[in-house]
Amino acid sequence: MFFHLKNRALLRVSGADAEIFLQGQLSNDIAKLNNSSVQLSAYCQHQGKILALFWVLRLEDSFLLSFPSDLLEVIKPRLQMFVIMSDVVIEDVTKEHIQVGSIDESHQKALVINEKLSLIITNKKDINQFNMGPIEDWGMACIDSALPEIFLMTSEKLVPQMLNLDIDEIGVNFSKGCYPGQEVVARLHYLGSAKRRLFAFELGSELNIGDSLYCASSKSARDRGARYKGSGMVVFRIKYNSKFYCLATLEVDLKDAKITLNNEQGPTLTRIKK
Repeated sequence: MFFHLKNRALLRVSGADAEIFLQGQLSNDIAKLNNSSVQLSAYCQHQGKILALFWVLRLEDSFLLSFPSDLLEVIKPRLQMFVIMSDVVIEDVTKEHIQVGSIDESHQKALVINEKLSLIITNKKDINQFNMGPIEDWGMACIDSALPEIFLMTSEKLVPQMLNLDIDEIGVNFSKGCYPGQEVVARLHYLGSAKRRLFAFELGSELNIGDSLYCASSKSARDRGARYKGSGMVVFRIKYNSKFYCLATLEVDLKDAKITLNNEQGPTLTRIKK
């Protein structure tokens, strides 16, 4: 099944220094990216917090960065600031292409995101060749495969480990050279296990990106009292068959505790166990 991913921006990074430039800006190893797959890579600020999470694609002579469109006006000029004297051109090509998500479908242009999901970048004139399904099905597939996103609401609030990007190095490579925030991200990795991880939840009432996960019995709640703002955050959500499903960060020690939305009186979330 195919899905029109209308709310994603697309930047093209080209020029003789494009690969070197991206290697110095992103968390994953661009040199290992082939032209048949999509690479997850975090674009971090100096404290290691993620500004954007890119789906990176390699073309013959350039790269494409796919990410939620609400970040476009922030991310493009920030990347541009670091070009300086390099032979690099950054262009917004969102309107030149359509982005199509694919679940368990074969297509000659499909680039693998993970074992279930693929991405197709094609021309607008080709859109009628795809039998597009409801975007909610794509959202549920993203939750099933724990594919995280960063939106404007969550930008600069999470480090890569909170989105499980360090697991099997799917979004962070710890052997490559420096990039913004690399020292912080590496330190967290080598100090041991992350305190917060990404989990899937379901809820019978509405929730939104940026909502807090609250645990009244947590040590954080007891220690901080009125200053306690929650033990996690919703980073992706979808409404499906009258229920809401989400990916959210949560303190690992609380994964089996009672979790409510935003405050102690909020509705209780149910963790989807894999």
